[in-house]
Amino acid sequence: MAALMEYLAQAARQGASDLFIVPGAPVSIKLDGQLVPLEEEKVVPARGEELIEEIYNAAQRDSENFTRTGDDDFSFSVAGLARFRVNTYRQRGSCAAVVRVVAFNIPDWQQLGIPPAVMELAELKSGMVLFTGTAGSGKSTTQACIVDRINSSRACHIITLEDPIEYLHRNKKSIVSQREIAVDTQDCISALRSCLRQAPDVIQLGEMRDQETIRTAMTAAETGHLLLGTLHTRGAVNTIDRIIDVFPSDQQAQIRTQLSAVLCTVVSQQLLPDVNGGMVPAFEIMHMTGAVRSMIRDCKNHQIPAAVAAGGSEGMVTMDQSIFRLFTEGRITAETALDYAENPEQMQRRISGAE
Repeated sequence: MAALMEYLAQAARQGASDLFIVPGAPVSIKLDGQLVPLEEEKVVPARGEELIEEIYNAAQRDSENFTRTGDDDFSFSVAGLARFRVNTYRQRGSCAAVVRVVAFNIPDWQQLGIPPAVMELAELKSGMVLFTGTAGSGKSTTQACIVDRINSSRACHIITLEDPIEYLHRNKKSIVSQREIAVDTQDCISALRSCLRQAPDVIQLGEMRDQETIRTAMTAAETGHLLLGTLHTRGAVNTIDRIIDVFPSDQQAQIRTQLSAVLCTVVSQQLLPDVNGGMVPAFEIMHMTGAVRSMIRDCKNHQIPAAVAAGGSEGMVTMDQSIFRLFTEGRITAETALDYAENPEQMQRRISGAE
């Protein structure tokens, strides 16, 4: 049986996205969306506890929070290897962990397949930009690429509020203050409120989970800051609905008006298996045109997809348009396009027409 550092080294060198330590299964990595065991032997509970203890020792972190609550989030670095974002948890009374592998350097956006239209969001000076998608869809990486572009291109103060910190940003043209929730500050709400007194130009916020965080984030965007946030939603319409539904019904009209004024762009993304056995991203981009703002204010969210589909000249693209383009470029199969399409029937007609 290997030691923790050997598992981490294998995960980093093979380009895995995650390492899984779960009793009852072998230590495994996720490589190009597939689970790959690193050894045949299954982890027993005692072995799981040993590995979790090794993780805490490597991170030089007290496990008291994990012992008390059964869950913990943190990150640490291994010199010459990578950064690791860790979630430890209990399942069936035993210790388990999922370790996200994060490269030291900010990845090259072109190699990742991020479109120039998304990177151009770094030129915004104020307002709210949301990056959405399911867990593991690449939201944090896209966000980090945008922050790096800002850091490299103009002089400003960038504050990141993360739980935990993933990518490390070195000061380039900008000054970057990176704050880890529960380590550098008590919680996200207090950090975001304090942040407004720290002369920020750009605020990078982790997931906007609750009403108070969303409200404070919108206030920050209203007062002249550029706020980059994430949500675990699929698609622009679901993102709008999620934000509004967080609030009581008697406040939703006001929130619609406020959101329509401060929101600039919603970027929704997902990772699809490509023809070479890797993964390729597809992006939906919704910009806040006058028509889209009116639809949000007037509670006509159901009309937004049509506006996005017709907004190609304004830089907008639907998820299905992005997926179809990947198919026509030969990067994904027809089966993959149909599996991931929002509207499979319409996608089938497009594919048949193209063939």
